[in-house]
Amino acid sequence: MRADLKHDHLVPPTGIRNLGILAHVDAGKTTVTERILYLTGAVHRRGEVHEGTTVTDFDPLERDRGITIFAAAVSCLWDGHQINLIDTPGHVDFSDEVERSLRVLDGAVAVFDAVAGVEPQSESVWRQADRYGVPRVAFVNKMDRAGADLDTAVESIRARLRVTPLVVQLPIGREDGFIGVVDLLRMRALTWDAGRDTAAEGPVPESLADEARRRRRLLEETVAELHPAALEEFCARPEISAATLTAALRDLTLRGEAVVVLCGSAYRDRGVEPLLDAVVAYLPAPPDVPPVRGAWDGAGQERPADPAAPFAALVFKVHAAATGRLSYLRVYAGTIRRGDVVLDAGARRTERIGRILRVQADRHTETDRATAGDIVAVAGVKAARAGATLCAPGAPLVLEPPVAASPVISVSVEPRGSGDADRLAAALARLTDEDPSLSVRADPETGQTVLSGMGELHLEVAVDRLRRAHGLDVAVGRPRVAYRETVVRGVSGLLYRHVKQDGGAGQFAHVVLDVEPMDDADGFVFRSTVTGGRVPREYVGAVEAGCRDALAEGPLGGHPVTGLRVTLTDGATHPKDSSEMAFRTAGRLALREALRAGEMALLEPLAEVTVTVPEDAVGGVLGDLAARRGRVTGSAARAGTRAGTMVVTATVPLAELFGYATGLRGRTRGRGAFTSRPAGYARVTGAAAATRPGPAR
Repeated sequence: MRADLKHDHLVPPTGIRNLGILAHVDAGKTTVTERILYLTGAVHRRGEVHEGTTVTDFDPLERDRGITIFAAAVSCLWDGHQINLIDTPGHVDFSDEVERSLRVLDGAVAVFDAVAGVEPQSESVWRQADRYGVPRVAFVNKMDRAGADLDTAVESIRARLRVTPLVVQLPIGREDGFIGVVDLLRMRALTWDAGRDTAAEGPVPESLADEARRRRRLLEETVAELHPAALEEFCARPEISAATLTAALRDLTLRGEAVVVLCGSAYRDRGVEPLLDAVVAYLPAPPDVPPVRGAWDGAGQERPADPAAPFAALVFKVHAAATGRLSYLRVYAGTIRRGDVVLDAGARRTERIGRILRVQADRHTETDRATAGDIVAVAGVKAARAGATLCAPGAPLVLEPPVAASPVISVSVEPRGSGDADRLAAALARLTDEDPSLSVRADPETGQTVLSGMGELHLEVAVDRLRRAHGLDVAVGRPRVAYRETVVRGVSGLLYRHVKQDGGAGQFAHVVLDVEPMDDADGFVFRSTVTGGRVPREYVGAVEAGCRDALAEGPLGGHPVTGLRVTLTDGATHPKDSSEMAFRTAGRLALREALRAGEMALLEPLAEVTVTVPEDAVGGVLGDLAARRGRVTGSAARAGTRAGTMVVTATVPLAELFGYATGLRGRTRGRGAFTSRPAGYARVTGAAAATRPGPAR
């Protein structure tokens, strides 16, 4: 740590911090990462997003588009602590990259724009972090922007994220005049002069003294309400000491009961050093996190973050580098060395570790070993995919993989060259290996290859990679959204007999099914109420497998079926001809017949759209959203210097958003902007239902 900014009141445990940088697109995640790398001495020149010189956005696609597309891992040292940092994408189409990163992180820094506050994707990534129980600190960035307001941003954190913000700083100066912060724990000023990399420490400015004391007292009161030790000191003394406050803030952060809020301007190198100190002070080291849980052959297991424990790691990213296939690991327990043999537990296949690499974005340094808490890349693992568990062969277990999102949009891709079909198949296999949120299938009706992903931009990037990285000239079809089908009215007591006798062993299975809709339109439940052994246990599992097979294609248009409950109520067997295969076939054909007999409805994916437009263009925007079958859920004036601007939120069918960006620019003369995020599925009604689309071509 820099000697002129020693924060001696922060006394965290030494060790590793594995953290991610999370935010909405354009909130400044990558700039924060670059400043962290510069201040810690990991790089000797500040990288800039607009110049295409950043360390973590190293891919040509990222530099051309000016956004983060791929999660990038880097490491640095601060105050004797190793910080393993993952810069994650902010665009909603790449939220699966965020999901895989969060699965292996111990903490995170959530970056918010000081003007916009909590934006739609900020909220989405916050909820993703909630799912994995990842402790966070918040950094309100861009305090130097016109309209920046810390209090407004903090209020949006409180209201939209439903969390208690604990603000530990007071800004010095506003907008262009922002020069530093008051540290409310030690009641001192930290200021950054132009051209200076580190902060100058001094007394609180007289003009802010009263406000700083008021905010310090407010911080003490809030912490005392949440933390018993702080409450005890608050009642016994005139004020809570900095040491007690720090310990309480750490406890509250680790338990997820509150979030520490700091502020600054990463672009102007202001506020990043206190942020690093907060990362070390408040976010957990690997030993602070509960032992990782897994299972093997149905039995639960735990592994502590101990280098001497049996080895266990999760593959969270795969990258086909020029030097070979790299698998990125979070080591949860044990130690791994070059040349070790490990077990891919899910595939029950052994792999040999060729090389172990410390990662610095696109650069790597070889090391002999990695231990519990490390994030490294390994070469030599040939088949393990993202989400796979690598473990000691003598102590197998499977860790819970990241939640995989279902694709919502598809395009057909075909090679223009007559001899490029095999090359295209190989390139697509490599893409889906690196990015599990992409999927590839052959359309059974047209024979076309269909590429599916999370949004238009996601597919644009995938196609661009086919052209750039693989040198393929491909023709791309029109985007189609991923529809689903659901049960509106089910059937009871549907009897199906599967009998097949064509010489040799026959097939016999008799099943009776009840099929009914579920309140949750995104799910499937199977249960059996058969008694007396009329359908043996192993055959019940086969019936369920057959029903799941039938969900792949519904009767309306061949779309996947969801939102139903199937109950096996009765059945019968034959002493010789019944088998698991016969009951699986019966389950599949019985459910297909039940779906045809019941009433089905088409479901379409929705998007929550946030449109920012000038007030004089609101009418046209609202009319256009209505024409696109959108349902407006709210509108509000944007405060601050962007007065005269309205923010409209609406829920719109995803199919209606193709080309929306171009139409919005024309309707607002280039002054409008929008963001969107998935909002689930809804039933297609009215005229739209009359033109049911078939499966995506």
